[in-house]
Amino acid sequence: MSKIKEILKNQKVLIIDGATGTELERKGYDINDSLWSAKFLIENPKAIYEVHKDYLEAGSDCITTLSYQATFEGFEKKGLTQSQAKELLQSSVKLAIQARDEFWANNESINRIKPLVAASVGPYGAYLADGSEFRGNYGLSEDELVNFHRKRMQALIEAKPDLLACETVPCLIEAKAYVKLLEEFPSTQAWISFSAKDGNHINSGESIKECAKFLDDKEQIVAIGINCTAPQYIESLIEQIKEVSTKPIIVYPNGGAAYDGATKTWSTQANTKDYGKMAFMWYEKGASVIGGCCQTTPNDIEQIASWVRK
Repeated sequence: MSKIKEILKNQKVLIIDGATGTELERKGYDINDSLWSAKFLIENPKAIYEVHKDYLEAGSDCITTLSYQATFEGFEKKGLTQSQAKELLQSSVKLAIQARDEFWANNESINRIKPLVAASVGPYGAYLADGSEFRGNYGLSEDELVNFHRKRMQALIEAKPDLLACETVPCLIEAKAYVKLLEEFPSTQAWISFSAKDGNHINSGESIKECAKFLDDKEQIVAIGINCTAPQYIESLIEQIKEVSTKPIIVYPNGGAAYDGATKTWSTQANTKDYGKMAFMWYEKGASVIGGCCQTTPNDIEQIASWVRK
């Protein structure tokens, strides 16, 4: 049984964390860089640790590492060696584990399960740093994507997270590449979450139903869902996934703003005032793993925890 299902036997929702990059920005840090928030693995790991700690205290049952935009190729463009790049990738997992373990040492007696650490594996488009994860038009083959992700995935797995978070996946071919690559690491579990452009289609234009159907019988995939997508599309997307899959459904949308890949800015302000209420509707529709993506905050996660643990 997957670690996610074990937790869901004891509570109705597994709460994941919210944004890391935009949360660092909200705290006053500059993330305008080709590495995006991954540059803090080099410049200020303490800032990353503090964000993890904030989400754990807000109620997260799972925190994701700050490795979304961290790749060997991206670090090498900054002048780092292969060994330095690997060390930085693995430090993202170690920071999250440290934050989780120190939180748990002080809170083991509270009525909660020990939180998980999920190592974030961002899509190829995140490495391009041009917003391609919101289009999915890479023009790469499945094998080319497998080769791109292999070394990073291996480095993250070696650092011993509880599972992988293959997230913001914009096209089915990349999900297929993840599944194929995971076969090389048979004891590793992962969730796959897609980025979507409406209530029926992921950003490439393929249907979410087709994607979920493909993943449903893949044993290493322990949850299927949506992230970094406008909240208004989530209910419809949950319904589509439920029609073809029995796996836990994971949703962690963004704050509803549009992202401009050229300027690396969000074109509008997030509106998460009623995030807890929206999350409850997603739960009623069938989602059982819920959190937030870009522009969501620890306060939004606290809103979810307020009704999950009532």
